[in-house]
Amino acid sequence: MSDLDIQQTDDGNLPVQKITWKMTLKKICCIGAGYVGGPSCAVIASKCPAIQVTVVDLSEERIKQWNSDHLPLYEPGLDDVVKSCRGRNLTFSTDIDTAIQEADLIFICVNTPTKNFGIGKGRAADLKYIEAAARRIADVSKSSKIVVEKSTVPVKAAQSISNILQANVKPGVKYQVLSNPEFLAEGTAVNDVLDPDRVLIGGEKNSLGKEAIEALCWIYEHWIPREKIIVMNTWSSELSKLAANAFLAQRISSINAISAICEATGADVSEVANAIGTDSRIGSKFLKASVGFGGSCFQKDVLNLVYLCECLNLPEAAAYWQQVVDINDYQRQRFANRVVESLFNTVTDKNITILGFAFKKDTGDTRESAAIYLSKYLMDEEARLRIYDPKVEKSQILRELTHPCISEDPSRVSKLVTIHQDPYEAAEGSHALIVCTEWDEFKTLDYHKIYQKMLKPAFIFDGRIILDHEALIEIGFHVETIGKRLSRKPVHRSIAPSTQ
Repeated sequence: MSDLDIQQTDDGNLPVQKITWKMTLKKICCIGAGYVGGPSCAVIASKCPAIQVTVVDLSEERIKQWNSDHLPLYEPGLDDVVKSCRGRNLTFSTDIDTAIQEADLIFICVNTPTKNFGIGKGRAADLKYIEAAARRIADVSKSSKIVVEKSTVPVKAAQSISNILQANVKPGVKYQVLSNPEFLAEGTAVNDVLDPDRVLIGGEKNSLGKEAIEALCWIYEHWIPREKIIVMNTWSSELSKLAANAFLAQRISSINAISAICEATGADVSEVANAIGTDSRIGSKFLKASVGFGGSCFQKDVLNLVYLCECLNLPEAAAYWQQVVDINDYQRQRFANRVVESLFNTVTDKNITILGFAFKKDTGDTRESAAIYLSKYLMDEEARLRIYDPKVEKSQILRELTHPCISEDPSRVSKLVTIHQDPYEAAEGSHALIVCTEWDEFKTLDYHKIYQKMLKPAFIFDGRIILDHEALIEIGFHVETIGKRLSRKPVHRSIAPSTQ
């Protein structure tokens, strides 16, 4: 498909160039071996055995992990998919130039973080990695390519990619740029690729653009029904990704705002959410109150949408979406304040156990995790943190907590934070235990055993509403949770030794 059929016809005045893209895809290159590129291309390789898929990245360490038995990210089912086709038609490599040169289609799956300096600081997407990928494609390509932006980008980013490619095009080389945003939820990423709600493909409506769109559709049609593949213009595709994440984040912030009202009035947020969710016009998904949303997409994409509105001179729309993020920040701070107030208005030198550091269960990703910000607030109060997470590496936790945005003095982290490999060890000698991630493991811990090891009065703060609060109160815990008043007070008494 790297060759173009170019036929010269004559309308009597000027020659017209008719271009048809041959749909003979044989090789795919994916630039970026992260949370998007890795799982997406592993599934493509498993479902399209006749296509050679090469995932490339600048990080030698990351590629080494993809080629090992210990993948660089945890996703249920990912190990099996990778091992089924790695070495057959799935390759992980740092040889970026060769992969680009040989590919017929290139996915750009690089990071697009929020800018932390300059114009648009704190809101705009930093597209330096997108631009670098486009320039590298232009520099090394010797044949025509379909270039597919899969990273989350602002509207009209595809146009920027196209401009870079066209400005540096070599003789005989043609490019078509498509938008194919990912909708992967971490923890279910493999299943989200295998059985998506929809696949969006945006592209130009000219003949060559339609051929490129059909080529990408053909890949997905190996396992996805055609009626689930939605074709639209490029800008609609880019905006649909931002809008989808903004709507989901909005639902979480909405129920969290209601949780504050519940705590002030005596209503139960779980009961309210259930009542709302039974309305067919609303539905029950993303109405789970919590300590706040995190992850790589929600906050970044909402802020990107805020910046887009500001640039388009739509201040009211910008303020509306900004409030979604503001409520999320408010929920984190409000929960931290509750911890301090419950512990007799001081946590200085008190041991506090954090259960869960990932931003959600079934992933090792910690980006924008509520636990990071809760830890920051508690460290600001000089609390001593004992952190346990079943999937997040110690180095990753320390990297997040020593980031300049979280702690200006890394030595303070080493003084106040210890990382544990066992939840019971983490709870020993603690004044309070805080559930920050909804890992299933935390529902089945032996809380009789934990209670015995903690200082009294022993506090549990359930930031995910996953525990049996009545049972914990019977044990003797003082329990606080989101969006609910627990009227029963703990009865402090000796507990029979655990049989486990």
